Amino acid sequence: MSVERAPDVEPSLAELSAAVPHRPSLWRQGDFMKLWTGQTISQFGDEITGLALPLLAINILGAGPGEMGVLGVVRFLPWILFTLPAGVWVDRMRRRPILIGADIARALLLATLPLGFLMGWLTIWQVFVVSFLAGTLEVFFDVAYQSYLPSVVERDELVEGNSKLELSRAGSSVLGPTIAGFLIEAVRAPFAIVFDALSYLGAALFVGLIGRREAGPTPHDPADGKRPSMWQEARAGIGYVATNPYLRSIAACTGTLNLFGNIGGVLLIFYAAEELDLSAGTLGLIFALGNIGVLIGALGGGRIARAIGVGPTIIATAALSGLGLLFIPLAPRDDPFWFFVAGGIIGGFTAVAYNVNQVGLRQAITPDRMLGRMNATMRLIVWGTIPIGATIGGVLGTTIGVQTALWVSAIGAFFGFVPVLLSPVRNLREIPAQAE
Repeated sequence: MSVERAPDVEPSLAELSAAVPHRPSLWRQGDFMKLWTGQTISQFGDEITGLALPLLAINILGAGPGEMGVLGVVRFLPWILFTLPAGVWVDRMRRRPILIGADIARALLLATLPLGFLMGWLTIWQVFVVSFLAGTLEVFFDVAYQSYLPSVVERDELVEGNSKLELSRAGSSVLGPTIAGFLIEAVRAPFAIVFDALSYLGAALFVGLIGRREAGPTPHDPADGKRPSMWQEARAGIGYVATNPYLRSIAACTGTLNLFGNIGGVLLIFYAAEELDLSAGTLGLIFALGNIGVLIGALGGGRIARAIGVGPTIIATAALSGLGLLFIPLAPRDDPFWFFVAGGIIGGFTAVAYNVNQVGLRQAITPDRMLGRMNATMRLIVWGTIPIGATIGGVLGTTIGVQTALWVSAIGAFFGFVPVLLSPVRNLREIPAQAE
C-alpha cells in the first residue's frame, strides 16, 4: 500500500536530491559550449594583461613600489565598493546583456593603453583609471556570470558546468603566463594588451550567439507598494545568505580559507626570493608545475563528488587546502623546489575541486530572483577577507618572522573546514534541486 504525502508538506532536501534523468555531456550542448568558448578566450587574454600591465607600469612608465601598491589597490577596490550594488542590478535585469556590455566596455578601455603609448600621452594615472574602471566592470561581469550559468544548463548539470569552466581557467593559468611572456617580448607590453582587448570582443560574440532564452527578472508587483530601494534589496541578499545554513557555512569556510591563505600568500614570493634565494625563473617553473593541480581539480572535482558526495567533497577539499600550505614553511632551505611544487599542486587541486562543488550548490539552492544578490554577498564576504589577511601577513612577517607567519597561515587555514563540517552540508550526497 502506498502512502501519499499531504500536499502542504514541503519536500526535504534529501528528497529533492533524488534521481535525476541522465543527460549527455555538456560538451555536446551548443549553448554551453558557446559560453565556455567565450570564457576560455577571455581567460587566456586575462593572463596576457595580468603580466603585461605591471610590466608596462614598471618598464615603460617607471613605476616604483609605491605606484605598484596603488595599482594593486585600485584593481581590488571595486570589489569592496560595488559588489552589493552589482548584485541588485543583476537581479533587476537580464544577465546576458550585462555580460556582453561589460566585455565590450573592457575591450574599449584596454585599447586606450596601446593607443596612449602610440600617441605619447600614456601616464601611470591613465593606467590607474583604466584598472579601476576595468575592475568595476569585472565586478558586474563576475556577479552576472555566476548568476547566468543556471539559465544555460539544468540544475543537475551545474557542477559539471562549473568544472568545465574551471578547466578553461586551469588551462589558461598553466599555459597563459608562458604565452604572455613570449608575446610581450615579441611586441612589447602595450601591444600585447591589444590581444586581451580582442579576446573580450570574441567572448562577447560567443555569448551573443547563445540561443537559449533567459528568463526575465521577477517584475515588481505594484500592489506591494513602491519598489524597494537598492539598499533594501541588497540587505535582502545579505539576509538570505545569513539565514541559509548552507550559504552561511560556506561563506564562513571560504572567508576563513581566504583570510589565512592570504596571510601566507602576501609573503610567499618574498620568502622564496629573499630567504631561500630562488630566482625568478625557478619561481616561474614552480608556479607552472604547481598549477597542474588546478587542471586535476577541474577534471576531477565533479567525479569525486559523484563518488563520495557533494558535501563530503566540500569538507575534504577545504581541510586538505591547509595541508598544501604546510609544505611552504616545511620546505628545506637547501632544496625547497619540490616542496613548493607539491604545495602548489595540492593547493590548486583543493581550491578548484572545492569551488566547483560549493558554487554549484549555491547556484542550485538559490531562487533565480536572488542569484545576483546571493553571489554579490558571497563575493563581498569571502573576498573582503583578502586585504585583511594580506595586512595581517605583513604585520606578522615583520614582527615574528616570515617563516613563523607562514606557519600561522597554514595552521589557521586548516581549521577553515570546521563551519561546513558542523552544518547540513555534510549530509548532502548530490546537488539538490531548487525549491522555489
